[in-house]
Amino acid sequence: MGGDGRETERARLPRLRLDELLDELQGRIDEARGTRDRLNGLLEAVMSVGRELALPQVLRGIVEAAVALVDAEYGALGMIGDDQKLAEFLPIGISDEVREQIGGLPSGHGILGELIRHPEPLRLGELSAHPTSYGFPPHHPPMHSFLGVPIRVREEVFGNLYLTEKRGGADFDAEDEAVVSTLAVAAGIAIENARLYEEGRLRERWLAAGSGFTSALLSGSAEPEVLEGMLARAVDIAGADLGVFHLVEPDGELSGSLARGKGAEAHRGLALPSTWGTLAGVTLAADALITVPDVADDPRITVRPESWEGFGPAVAVVVGTKEKLSGVLILARLQGGAPFAGPEIASLPGFAGQAALALELAERRRAAEQVSLLEDRDRIARDLHDLAIQRLFATGMTLQSARPFVDHPEAAERLGRAIDDLDTTIKIIRSTIFGLREHEPTGAAPRLRTRVVEAVDTAAPALGFPPALRMEGLIDTDVPQDVADQVIAVIVEALSNIARHAGAREAEVSVVADDGVLTVTATDDGTGLPPDARGSGLRNLTERAEQLGGTFSAESGPPPRGGTVLEWRVPLPAGHGGGPYRTAG
Repeated sequence: MGGDGRETERARLPRLRLDELLDELQGRIDEARGTRDRLNGLLEAVMSVGRELALPQVLRGIVEAAVALVDAEYGALGMIGDDQKLAEFLPIGISDEVREQIGGLPSGHGILGELIRHPEPLRLGELSAHPTSYGFPPHHPPMHSFLGVPIRVREEVFGNLYLTEKRGGADFDAEDEAVVSTLAVAAGIAIENARLYEEGRLRERWLAAGSGFTSALLSGSAEPEVLEGMLARAVDIAGADLGVFHLVEPDGELSGSLARGKGAEAHRGLALPSTWGTLAGVTLAADALITVPDVADDPRITVRPESWEGFGPAVAVVVGTKEKLSGVLILARLQGGAPFAGPEIASLPGFAGQAALALELAERRRAAEQVSLLEDRDRIARDLHDLAIQRLFATGMTLQSARPFVDHPEAAERLGRAIDDLDTTIKIIRSTIFGLREHEPTGAAPRLRTRVVEAVDTAAPALGFPPALRMEGLIDTDVPQDVADQVIAVIVEALSNIARHAGAREAEVSVVADDGVLTVTATDDGTGLPPDARGSGLRNLTERAEQLGGTFSAESGPPPRGGTVLEWRVPLPAGHGGGPYRTAG
C-alpha cells in the first residue's frame, strides 16, 4: 500500500511540471500572437496613412491610427507654425459639443508646448504632475496618462502626436512609444507626399487660371470682365476671403480698382493720385511678393486703413513687366485665418507674371488692330479720292459743258438737277474721306460725327424705327466744341419732339457744314406742325440758335410727304468755299 502511494505521487509531479510548461508555452504563444497582431495593426496603419494624398485626410488618418494602436481614448495632432506655436490642432475623441464648450483650440503652452520646445518622445503616468502642466480649461474631459511623439518631415518638425487616457487605466509603456514612433516616421513620409501632391495641384490650378486669363484676353473678351474673372480665380485658389486688383498708371496714380469677396465694396472703384500709404504702394516699393500678418494693424497703411478692418493675413504681388506696369493683386483673409503659407502662394508670382504678359500682349494686339484699321481707312479714303470722286467730277464737268446744247426746258431742268445731285454726292464723299483720314487720338473726346451717330442711334427705340442720317462737310474740324455741344442738344430735342408728337414712320437728320454755315435739319412724315405750335422744345431750339447768332425755323413739309421740317442754322468761325468742280482735290 505504501509503495503504491509513492508511485502515484511520482506520476503526479511530472504531470504538474508538464501543465506549467504548457501554460507557459500558451502564454508565450498568446504574447507572440499579440505582438503579431500589433505588428499587423501597425503595418495596416502605415499602409492606410500612405494611401491618401489629400493632406486633411492624411492628418486625420494618422491620429485615428495612433489612437487605435495604443488603445487611447483621446488623440490629437498639433501642427507647428512659423512662430513655433500650434498653427492648427486636430483632436479625435472629443465630441463637437464638448469642443464648442471648451472654446478656442490650444496654442502650444504647457505639456503641448513642451514637445514643441523639446521634440522628443514623452510619456507621463500623470499629466498634472509635470512641471509645465497648466491644467485644463472648463468643460475639458479629465486626462491622466499621456504619450507625445514628434512627427518629422525630412529634418523639419512638422508637428506632434498627442495621446491620452489609455483605456483600462494603465499607463502607456515603452512598446506603445515604439509603435507610435514608428507610425510617426511613416506619417512624416505620408505628409511629405501629400504636401508634394497639394503643391503640384496648386501649381496646376494657378497655371490653368493664367492660361484661361490669357486666352480670354487674346480672344477679344472685354478687359474688365476678364480681370474680374482673374480675381475670382485667385481668391478661390488661394482660399482668400477678399481679392483686390488695383490699376496703377505709369506715374504711380491709382486709376481704379476691382474687388471681390467680403468687404469688397470698400475697395471697389478706388482712385487716388498716389499709391503712398496703401498696401499697393508697399508692394510696389518692395517690387516682390510680400506677406502681411495683420493687414488691419499694419502701420504702413495710412490711407483708408478702415477699409481693412476685420482682416488679418494678406499677400500682395505686382502685376506688370519692366516695360509696362499693370497693377497690384492683393489677397486677404479674415482675422483669425491662417497665414498665407509658402506652398500655397509659391506660384502666385508666376501667375501675376503670366497675367501681366497677357495684358501687355492684349494691348499690343489692340494697337496692331488699330493700326490695321487706320491703314484700311486710309486706303479706302485714297481710293475714293483718286477713283470715285475724280470720275464723278469728270461726269459733272461733262454734263455742265452739255447744258448749253439742251434747248428743251424740261430736259434742261432735269440736267440741272442731275448736276446738283452730283455736286451733293461729291460733297458727301469729300466729307467721308475727311472722316476716314481723321484719327482720334487715344483718350481724346469723341468727335462730332461720332456723337451725332450715337445721338441718332439712341433715339431709335423711342421712335420705333432708326432715323436716316446724312453728314456733309468738315464738321469735325470746322465746328467748335461749344457749337458741337449745341448740335447734339438740337438733334436730341428734335428727335424727341418727333417721337412724342409726330406719329411718324420715317425721319431723317442731316448735319451740313458748308460756306461757313452749319445747318442741322430734321424732317419726318408725321402729322405735321400744328398752327399754334409754341412748345418749350421749339423755344429751346430757337434760343440755342440765337445765342450763336443763327436762326431756327419749323414748318410743315411739302406734299405729298407732309410732316415737319425743322432747320437750325448757325454761322461757323471759319468755312470752306468753292463748288465741287473748281478743284478735284
